[in-house]
Amino acid sequence: MADGAPTKRQTLGRQAEQLAADYLVERGYEILARNWRRPEGELDLVVVSAEGLCIFVEVRSRTGIERGHPLETVDARKRARVRRAARMYIDEEQPQATGFRFDVVGVTFALDESPPELVHIEDAFQVGSG
Repeated sequence: MADGAPTKRQTLGRQAEQLAADYLVERGYEILARNWRRPEGELDLVVVSAEGLCIFVEVRSRTGIERGHPLETVDARKRARVRRAARMYIDEEQPQATGFRFDVVGVTFALDESPPELVHIEDAFQVGSG
């Protein structure tokens, strides 16, 4: 593999993020940021709802479910990282929002030719929850 070429996992991750972004836009959300990164943390998607909520969306993906559903990978450590990155985003970008929320989108790519399954969990975890 040439230097800089994305791995299969990175390619699937990007596809999952694109599917999640398309899904959310179709439902009236506006994308504020994609792959917002700082050395201390990153956010997959930051969107705003029609009601003005700023939503931090963690996108997780898997191929098949033999090793579990992608939503199962959002453990306490991952939630803490997303919360920390969200605080940095709010401090830096100062979004005008009526409130904040954390959502998770799980994308499962089928092993056959069927389309990926997408599950969107709104308000998946709270600012101070484990």
